Amino acid sequence: MYLKTLQLRQFRNYKEQQIEFTAPKTILVGNNAQGKSNLLEAVELLATLRSHRHGRDRDLIREGEDTAQISASLKRQTGMSSLSLTLRRNGRRTVTLNSENLRRQMDFLGVLNAVQFSSLDLELVRGLPEVRRHWLDTLLIQLEPIYAHILQQYNQVLRQRNAFLKQNLEIRPTASVQSELAVWDAQLANAGTRVIRRRERAIQRLAPIATAWHANISGSTEILQVKYAPNVPLEENQPEQVQQAFLAKIQQRAIAELRQGTTLVGPHRDEVELTINNTPARQYGSQGQQRTLVLALKLAELQLIEEVVGESPLLLLDDVLAELDLSRQNQLLDTIQDRFQTLITTTHLGSFDSQWLNSSQILYVQSGEISSKTFINF
Repeated sequence: MYLKTLQLRQFRNYKEQQIEFTAPKTILVGNNAQGKSNLLEAVELLATLRSHRHGRDRDLIREGEDTAQISASLKRQTGMSSLSLTLRRNGRRTVTLNSENLRRQMDFLGVLNAVQFSSLDLELVRGLPEVRRHWLDTLLIQLEPIYAHILQQYNQVLRQRNAFLKQNLEIRPTASVQSELAVWDAQLANAGTRVIRRRERAIQRLAPIATAWHANISGSTEILQVKYAPNVPLEENQPEQVQQAFLAKIQQRAIAELRQGTTLVGPHRDEVELTINNTPARQYGSQGQQRTLVLALKLAELQLIEEVVGESPLLLLDDVLAELDLSRQNQLLDTIQDRFQTLITTTHLGSFDSQWLNSSQILYVQSGEISSKTFINF
């Protein structure tokens, strides 16, 4: 797939900007806080309807404006597509595909595929479990767009069940409370089972690819393992067995949940375990080794999406070259070549050799404005 144009209106620090992409690789050059990352974030939103920055929609809209719009034209093997996402301060979104307003946002997903890689991704190793869950869920949305609906259903049931538990906090459960809680238990187990099974399948496919990339980058000196560690015991990935295990664990934690007023069982407490040579990655070695792990995960994401979708996704590299040493930079740049359309941000062009520069479109970014020529005071 190839992103041909991108238009931003009142998005972040952009007032109105149209970009036409004329090469497989586009280098966005500019000082910090000029809008380079914002542009990549816009593409990420078109791909997943999510931002790795976890921002609220009102934070994405230019100050003083009520709405923002991101539009793009995209070439795929099946032909041309036009996409548009409108954001509003009240949180309501409108998605448009080929000039048609879509009732379900799920139908917008899967048209544009992209993998984002930024310095924030080091939190995949160092951060809390929720960072790894968010990463896995974002990947799953691209592999299987219906997963966005499945995850939304689970989170809705979870919120409602938590509200019920809070209402009955420290109250000795009556028969009616237990009866109503059993209804929420069944809904949670049903929705949660669908999340768990898809997460398990995704990791089963991703793990060997990531392990192979990691061996390649590290010269086979280290062994990476990526394992899904669900909060609910997963002996078999069959709906009935998962659901039964889910309900059994809820029963075990019932008293604790009523005392604490929150749900203690379910995929919102899952973990993705990353180990190198059987040692947890967050405790292992240097920042360089942790960066190798994250690079392997990102390359595995690209490969898996390509295998499942049948086309190469876009690669969005947000100032990551500064985070990688020379050998890892070369590994990444050699892998990309012209296989993936790549948008890459940087503060200077020194990391790129002449071959890369000659085959790339170079754009300069300053204060939410983009030009093919360097700004005078840049």
